Amino acid sequence: MTTTTAVPTALKTGHIGLNVTELDRSLAFYQRVLGFDVQAQGTEADRRWAFLGRDGKLLVTLWQQADGEFAGGRAGLHHLSFQVETIEEVQGVQAVLEELGASFLYDGVVPHGEGVSSGGIFFTDPDGIRLEVYAPSGADSAPAPSGAAPTCGFF
Repeated sequence: MTTTTAVPTALKTGHIGLNVTELDRSLAFYQRVLGFDVQAQGTEADRRWAFLGRDGKLLVTLWQQADGEFAGGRAGLHHLSFQVETIEEVQGVQAVLEELGASFLYDGVVPHGEGVSSGGIFFTDPDGIRLEVYAPSGADSAPAPSGAAPTCGFF
């Protein structure tokens, strides 16, 4: 018997679903920091959720069903990354995060590795989920915190 494996030809990442402890707090954070629009929302007391996106595209779903902070040392999500066009946009997000008192994993914009031009900021959301906002170029003026190893892999 022959087994045929069909490999998708146009595979793309869809949306990312995140469990959160307080939907209202997380909604405010993701709307303010990343400019997401609420595309749909569930408001029943025991089934609170929100679909967030931009320009009509669903990007992140939030599910109020966590009872504790994100555990970075467990198997599962390592971090969630968002790409912007310019390093100035990264710096704009950084300024908003600083206003909100967010926790950063590195001091300011850092490159993805030694001698690499791409890079960004690494921070956590209100539930401790590790996030990154980066640009494909413009971050090479700072030293890479992890040397030649990927900066986004070891924080």
